[in-house]
Amino acid sequence: MGFIKEFKEFAMKGNVMDMAVGVIIGGAFGKIVSSLVDDVLMPIIGMITGGVDFTTLVAKVGDAEVKYGVFIQNIIDFLIVAFCIFLMIKGMNKLNKKKEEEAAPAAPAGPTQEELLGEIRDLLKAK
Repeated sequence: MGFIKEFKEFAMKGNVMDMAVGVIIGGAFGKIVSSLVDDVLMPIIGMITGGVDFTTLVAKVGDAEVKYGVFIQNIIDFLIVAFCIFLMIKGMNKLNKKKEEEAAPAAPAGPTQEELLGEIRDLLKAK
């Protein structure tokens, strides 16, 4: 099989396309959550902590600046994104479970082992 054909089959599989859509939506969702953290939550947290702006927190080590405030803000950003994704996946799993329960019809009750053995016995007697 040619390399191009093999790559085309790989790229057109449903999982790869779903993943691509997920990455694009995840990037956009990340920007929304970053804005929520930067523009809404961090000013409130800064007010609660006495006007501290986390992005300005730095430590001098020689001539270098360690911007640990930005790091703290990114950790908060990550935790909020992870929590939102957790809630979305939990909700989707709940919806999928309901769909599966509704879609799956009850399996018809088959004959019991005793009934099958009785039928075999009757067939053997008839011969």
